[in-house]
Amino acid sequence: MKIPVSLSGLVLVAALLGCLVSPGARAEVTLLNVSYDPTREFYDAYNQEFAQFWKKQTGEDVSIRQSHGGSGKQARMVVDGLPADVVTLALAYDIDALASRGKLLPANWQGRLPHNSSPYTSTIVFLVRKGNPKGIRDWGDLIKPGVEVITPNPRTSGGARWNYLAAWAWALHQPGGSEVSAAEFIGKLYKNVPVLDTGARASLTTFAQRGIGDVIITWENEAFMASQRLQQQELETVVPSISILAEPPVAVVDKVAIRRGTVAVARAYVEHLYSQEAQEIAAQHHYRPRDPEVAARHAATFPSVHMLTIADFGGWKTVNATHFAEGAAFDRIYLRK
Repeated sequence: MKIPVSLSGLVLVAALLGCLVSPGARAEVTLLNVSYDPTREFYDAYNQEFAQFWKKQTGEDVSIRQSHGGSGKQARMVVDGLPADVVTLALAYDIDALASRGKLLPANWQGRLPHNSSPYTSTIVFLVRKGNPKGIRDWGDLIKPGVEVITPNPRTSGGARWNYLAAWAWALHQPGGSEVSAAEFIGKLYKNVPVLDTGARASLTTFAQRGIGDVIITWENEAFMASQRLQQQELETVVPSISILAEPPVAVVDKVAIRRGTVAVARAYVEHLYSQEAQEIAAQHHYRPRDPEVAARHAATFPSVHMLTIADFGGWKTVNATHFAEGAAFDRIYLRK
């Protein structure tokens, strides 16, 4: 896939910025990527590949530091001064906050990269214990008496918002479904949630390591990772009949990158996520790649599922005002728990 900014242009910009920072070329540049919970393993691998790419192309060493947490919480930390050169968050609304509240990048940031600046996608699935003792097959099973559901807090976690919207979509598409019946379903679901962790990885720890809950609503890549790496827990993935296309976006934080002289390498960092090398790493970590060739090679590992998109809900601005703003639907539903 072609990227709108040529590498030769990036190298020229890098050289010019380097001259502004110091009289000689820098031996090493550092980036801070502020990300959300489940990306740790993916970016550990991607950072190594990108450092090799950048060194080969420019002769410059690059070191990437990571920060992880709930997506909404991470966005607020960047607005409050955490010096992120790059953000790779769970949903576009969180990066919009960097533009609207922090004035750290332009409002049209999503138009700077393909696919609305989302180089890979995911979806929402369930993870249950070996043998699925509670017989959980679809969203409707999550509101049965005696079923404990683990999901993080939508006020701090981007993944939790995707979870909530996927559940709402299922309820809305049931016979006779309406906004009223969907809200009733969400209320029943959260009555079965014993604890709201701040982020997706914390919820996975609660479920898999602390042994709390019968089912966790989680990212597809998190379910895959847990099933593969925590085999002693004997966990199984259940794919619901309806889910949502989760599109985690990436962006350069212009104000920080300009101040730190990292614009060229930060742009290359997010653009290189669309390369086949990076797309392959994404697929290996069970994110759904955008590149069609890479996606075709891994098609068998990703189950087919009917997915709505955020556009079906009117976009993130509408969704936040309706569901997640202070006093909106989630607050009203959860307070009645």
